[in-house]
Amino acid sequence: MITNFATRHMAFGTALLVVFFAITGSAKAFETLAKEVVLMDADTGAILFEKNGDVPMSPASMSKLMTVYIIFERLQDGRLSLDDTFRISENAWRKGGVKSGSSTMFLEPGKRVRIEDLVRGIVVQSGNDACIVIAEGISGSEEAFSDEMTERAHQLGLKNSTFKNAT
Repeated sequence: MITNFATRHMAFGTALLVVFFAITGSAKAFETLAKEVVLMDADTGAILFEKNGDVPMSPASMSKLMTVYIIFERLQDGRLSLDDTFRISENAWRKGGVKSGSSTMFLEPGKRVRIEDLVRGIVVQSGNDACIVIAEGISGSEEAFSDEMTERAHQLGLKNSTFKNAT
């Protein structure tokens, strides 16, 4: 039901953009307050509208998506299981926990947390502490994990992407 709802509204939104571009004669007439935008036709790959598409920017939660992508790859190939656990370090607690003032899963240092719960903490709560725990658990440090994310992004064709942390 939700999927059908979302699909219908996305299709409607796309149709509105197509009509807008047809009426105005080009995508160049489109204006937005957004600093960076890339609007691509998913079927053809054609860029319909672009504004500062190649300007480097802080990716915000895009880093969290890449963190989750790496988790899912490891779950798929068997290097990780949803029942595996990682220990919450003092570093993850300080940098991503309540004291950081950022989005958090409220993890306690020294405890162990299942991968499944960490994924939920990242996806649902946008938990920075959960991302750091994953980074340290997979690669030993957030810096090493960031290097792994950057390398994987380049392999996926994201040649201009560089990750500095898991959050």
